Amino acid sequence: MTREEVLEKVAKIISNHFDIEPENVTDQLNIKDDLNADSISVMEFVLELEDEFGTEISDEDAEKIETVGAAVDYITNNL
Repeated sequence: MTREEVLEKVAKIISNHFDIEPENVTDQLNIKDDLNADSISVMEFVLELEDEFGTEISDEDAEKIETVGAAVDYITNNL
C-alpha cells in the first residue's frame, strides 16, 4: 500500500471521527490542536487506525502520533 493510499484512508477516518472534509486533511494537521481532540478522541482514532489497517499501535507509539503525517508514516512503516 502506498503512502498516498494510506493518507486517503486516514483522511476518511478523520473526516468521519472529527467532522472535517477529507480534502481538508493534510500531513501537517495536528490531531490535538487543529481538531480539538481530547485524549479519548485520540485513543478512539488510534483504535480505528488499528481496525482499518490490521495493525497494533502501542500506547507509547500512539503518544508520538501528533499529526496526520505522523500517523500515515507510522502505518506505512509498520504494515
